[in-house]
Amino acid sequence: MATSSALPATSREWHLVARPNGWPVPSDFALRETPVAEPASGHILVRNLFMSVDPYMRGRMNDTKSYVPPFQLDQPMQGGAVGEVVASNDERFAVGDHVLHPLGWREYADVDAKHATKVDGGLAPLSAYLGVLGMPGLTAYAGLLEVASFKEGDAVFVSGAAGAVGSQVGQIARLKGASRVIGSAGSDEKVKWLVEELGFDAAFNYKNGPVLEQLRAAAPDGIDVYFDNVGGEHLEAAISTLNVHGRATICGMIAAYNDTEPTPGPRNMAMIIGKRLQLKGVLVGDHYGMQQQFTGEVAGWLASGELKYNETVVEGIENGVDAFLGMLRGQNTGKMVVSLGK
Repeated sequence: MATSSALPATSREWHLVARPNGWPVPSDFALRETPVAEPASGHILVRNLFMSVDPYMRGRMNDTKSYVPPFQLDQPMQGGAVGEVVASNDERFAVGDHVLHPLGWREYADVDAKHATKVDGGLAPLSAYLGVLGMPGLTAYAGLLEVASFKEGDAVFVSGAAGAVGSQVGQIARLKGASRVIGSAGSDEKVKWLVEELGFDAAFNYKNGPVLEQLRAAAPDGIDVYFDNVGGEHLEAAISTLNVHGRATICGMIAAYNDTEPTPGPRNMAMIIGKRLQLKGVLVGDHYGMQQQFTGEVAGWLASGELKYNETVVEGIENGVDAFLGMLRGQNTGKMVVSLGK
């Protein structure tokens, strides 16, 4: 057992105390104190430095069967986090190592060492392992290249293009030789960022008018690939605009995550037949075989400045729920992370 210093007596952690009905509200959550203990054999104790808030977490707040189990009431929530090992009872990790692990939403995490991965703060800032070099980045990379079978010359449309996944999809498409990259976002400021900073060929604010009209104006020759983070009206517009043999990666449907009634599907599904479209879902867990290729290629693009990323950082664990709710409302540009202290 190696311990860097005396451990704190307690740690704060966020618990889900009520299942949200529609939009989550602050009273659905509680910040509670819990004792901190030395890690058992095969475990490490991590002081979290950054934690992630992601759209998929909203689904885990519902008590429904899905691809990940729901959060339990009156238990700490989970999510990606990066932190420093402060005590180790596993020979693979030393005090001072920085690790990525799945026990966010708390200041100190007792982590089974087999679920922790060492990360290099010299390669990129530690928070990047929650975004551009982490789960959202791999989702973008695999969802575009493997799921949508992107090929050079494709015209690509990305919804939610200013978010952690979408902003990377558009840039990867550009770097891989897309003929045109189009994005949608929820503010004029985000649209400007996509075009002027990230190199999108065109972008539009979906709040400024019907998505179909704006997409057709931005893609007069149609699109070959649609990367869907939003669903709803965006998916319907994409089906209308996709060319024959077009492909869509369905990554998220944030437009419907807080609806209390079932959302109507696109009204133009019959077009899938005539156009021979492929609509395919993506879950990042199916694509960890690409992790090494992804990390190598993206780290290279980051080093050369060819791929840019932005983070919206909220300070303090006490503001974790505010950060999560803000992300659901689109208040982030790029990845939303919570900093838990240096």
